[in-house]
Amino acid sequence: MRKEKSKPEVVDAAPDMAFRATPGVSRTVSRAGVWFRRYAILSHRWMGVVLCLLFATWFGSGIVLMYWEYPTVRERDRLARAAPLNAARIRLSPQDAYARLNAGEAPSGCSLVMFDGRPAYRFRFGRDSLLVYADTGELQENFPGDLTLRVAAAWTGLPAGMARFEGAMTREDQWTVSGEFRALRPLMKYEWPDGQEVYVSQVSGEVAQYTTRSSRLGAWFGAIPHWLYFTPLRRNGATWNRVVVWASGMGTVTAMFGLVVGLALYSPAEKRYRFPSGRSSIPYSGQKRWHTILGLLFGLVSCTWVFSGMLSMDPFGWDDGASEGRLAKALRGPLELEKFALRSPQEVLAERGGKVRELELAMFGGQAVYLARSAGGKTVIVPVDGAPAPVFDAARIAKIAADAAKPYGVAEARVVTQYEAYYVDRHRDKPLPVMAIRLNDAEQSLYYVDLKTARIVQSYAGPSRWNRWLYHGLHSFDLPWLYRHRPAWDIAVVTMMLGGTALSVT
Repeated sequence: MRKEKSKPEVVDAAPDMAFRATPGVSRTVSRAGVWFRRYAILSHRWMGVVLCLLFATWFGSGIVLMYWEYPTVRERDRLARAAPLNAARIRLSPQDAYARLNAGEAPSGCSLVMFDGRPAYRFRFGRDSLLVYADTGELQENFPGDLTLRVAAAWTGLPAGMARFEGAMTREDQWTVSGEFRALRPLMKYEWPDGQEVYVSQVSGEVAQYTTRSSRLGAWFGAIPHWLYFTPLRRNGATWNRVVVWASGMGTVTAMFGLVVGLALYSPAEKRYRFPSGRSSIPYSGQKRWHTILGLLFGLVSCTWVFSGMLSMDPFGWDDGASEGRLAKALRGPLELEKFALRSPQEVLAERGGKVRELELAMFGGQAVYLARSAGGKTVIVPVDGAPAPVFDAARIAKIAADAAKPYGVAEARVVTQYEAYYVDRHRDKPLPVMAIRLNDAEQSLYYVDLKTARIVQSYAGPSRWNRWLYHGLHSFDLPWLYRHRPAWDIAVVTMMLGGTALSVT
């Protein structure tokens, strides 16, 4: 004979009526309260049916994303794979190379790099760039297939003859779907037998994207499902934005309803729900009982995680940092190539001993400087009329900031040597040391300036401070003290994500 499931004396299908089963309670519960409770239960139940798979996917893929990022080409990758600069082959000064362009505007940036085995000046004009070879002064006006193949082969370190040409990508694919690649198309895609794929821009000649079998696999289990980064959806940025915002917004409401209902029905003191096996604080048995228990344990963090995930799309415009134009211009300023005649690139490279992979030309407070970068990411600052230094002078940065901040002035200027509340990075990609500069304006604008480049790398003003905690704080738990005591962060976050996953599947 089949054994019947245990049921509480209070009706399981409508737990809002539990209050009516307790003497005297029904008199204190308004009709509005009963109606809201019933509506909340039904809404949570059916919205949960629709969204539970998405929730489980978000939590599960979030664990993968903690350790396996979406493929991207970072500055450190470029330096690690770049060839050392050959000073002996440089024949042109930066000013002479720029004259070959016949450009009508001053460059926003200039770097000396090795390109296709030759030293070359790369002049940047906003998002655009032009390449002039430093040995002959030849302008590289286009980047044909044979040249982009050599660039891709140099990146992988494998023979060009082993590569398979996948085509000139004029539209998005799964690994070039974000808007940053739009200005770089067409992208020449090459694949090697070991699974390496390289995308080279025919606009700039630079490697725009690089993936491996393992990085693609990790993305399919991590970033792609977590961000809903599927090509047909992501290629339309506005539609993708709306889908993520609405899905996460509905998910937040669903989680809130569940949390409210669970707390309202939970009765640890009275244990008013009577089962044949005894009294209980929870009006359910079986899977629904486990769902309620998990909701009481992980419901709040599930709600805040989904809400903070919605904030990643910046639906309220809270992510705008402080205005950086005035301070950035004061720190770096327009490039004055004639000032670099005091010290040639050849001299700087000779002094650095052949380890430099990139030599950036920059201005610092009106002074011309070279930023010599090596493969390990180490940067040495070489003024045209001074001694090399590992970082820019902090006192001078503070003085430049104070002049640029008039009439407000600087409320605080200090050197930061380790990550802190408003400047933190789990992957340690953000540079250190930096200088924190807080202005005395109405929004108490806060800037973090990289002491190795004099560039602003982070800024906050007004709502962006809230966004730092409501988005990054709640979604990534990127608390400096927790990061400094890993694996405490890993254990805490993985535990909560596993709890959220279990809550979703029940």
